Amino acid sequence: MAPFPEESRRLKRLCRRRRELVEEKGRISSRLQQDLRSVCPELLSITGSACNLWFLRFLSCRKDLRQLARLKEASLLKIPGVGKKYAQRIRSFKKQASFSEEVSYVGPMIITDARRILELMGQIAQLEKQIGQILPSSSLASLLLSVPGFGEVTAAELAGEIGTLERFSSEASLALYLGVCPLDRSSGRQAGSRVPRQVNGRARQALANALIHHVRLTPQSQALYGKKRREGKSHNQALRVVGRHLCRVIWCMLKEERPYEKRPV
Repeated sequence: MAPFPEESRRLKRLCRRRRELVEEKGRISSRLQQDLRSVCPELLSITGSACNLWFLRFLSCRKDLRQLARLKEASLLKIPGVGKKYAQRIRSFKKQASFSEEVSYVGPMIITDARRILELMGQIAQLEKQIGQILPSSSLASLLLSVPGFGEVTAAELAGEIGTLERFSSEASLALYLGVCPLDRSSGRQAGSRVPRQVNGRARQALANALIHHVRLTPQSQALYGKKRREGKSHNQALRVVGRHLCRVIWCMLKEERPYEKRPV
């Protein structure tokens, strides 16, 4: 097996760690929203998302959640990110704030979760900074970054998981690894496909996320996606078709060491 370049190895470790933290943040955020909804719906209505940075700082600025309804204006404006706009929303909350009986024991959980999310956001930002510093040294990541819709994290994840093109015997082998080459499982009157075991789940997810943006930014891919949808394909199936085509393009890019070329429609 071809050895991993050192920069790909580092990107792989950093990106896998980042994904773990992002998934943990998602789980805690979901729990936080549910707890806020049961303890104090008015508090949650201040913002559209409980993961807003200023809102998390507001939630965690006191040891008791009920103290937020008695927070003085001067103290409120000292919270980073809380300006006049959000201060007005908080003032409206204070006038109608009501807490359920669970607040005595669920309140501390909410504050702990808010602080943990803040901590995770800081750790994720630090990892992304490290990833950004390594990216220029990876020729594979730099080439992937030229593909429309591929951001730094996507390029880093794919470069880290692919490692080197020498690991793959053909373009079809790479497509199989990235999860855009499903195997046929049709039998009799039933038609369908299945995901092969050789797929790298992390690379597949990174590519799937990037494909959504790629289709939006690339007229040719957008046309192919629209054609497959009109043929009756589901959203995921149509994206997989685009991904299969894009995999051929990526293979040529990496083989010939040249960036993605945008062509006129």
